[in-house]
Amino acid sequence: MTELCWTFRLEKETKGLQRAGLGEGIETHTVEIPVSYSKAQQAVAEIWQNMKPKFAVHLGIAPEAKCIILEQTAKNHGYKDRDVCGFSPANNCCIEEGLERLDSIICMKSLAKHFKGLGLDVIYSRDAGRYLCDFVYYCSLQYGQRRAALFHVPASGSLAHPETLVPQLQAIIQALLCQLDAYSISMQNQTGPREEECTRRHNTTNIVMCSGRLQRQWGPEC
Repeated sequence: MTELCWTFRLEKETKGLQRAGLGEGIETHTVEIPVSYSKAQQAVAEIWQNMKPKFAVHLGIAPEAKCIILEQTAKNHGYKDRDVCGFSPANNCCIEEGLERLDSIICMKSLAKHFKGLGLDVIYSRDAGRYLCDFVYYCSLQYGQRRAALFHVPASGSLAHPETLVPQLQAIIQALLCQLDAYSISMQNQTGPREEECTRRHNTTNIVMCSGRLQRQWGPEC
């Protein structure tokens, strides 16, 4: 069974994606991530230890964004901004002795290129911002052996409306799952990932969609 886990901050979009579905055999779970470094790290660790998803999709708000941003890379150091509880991580670091950066096994650049070619407002990024989104992403990539993705979505504008955003996120996640299948097959065959090939299998795919309220003003009580 393959599970998809996502972290979502937006209730309407979460429910919209669950109603729309991601295709036959895709099982999804939703988790909300607190705006606290310590609680967020604990929540991400529990997702991978207890739920054991095949993949995690993290969604966060980028207030100034005008499009969907597909984040390739998470950084381990530089987390100086305080969370809603007034704390920053020890040594401004996600995981002590961890690598300086981690990349998703998904090629976000190829996804962005594909959907831009279809006329969608999508861009590729290697800098997720050094706050809770970036922090959560690094932890998830570490605990999940790079089987995670982070999408930043706009806070306002036409693309921020669920009626517009949900179908685009649905299409992007479905394409991501196709690439994940190709990657899994290539690893089994000890060859490079085949990004253009989609071989959707009929076994259940378990995905966790984690929604964190990743802006200070939306943080829970400490």
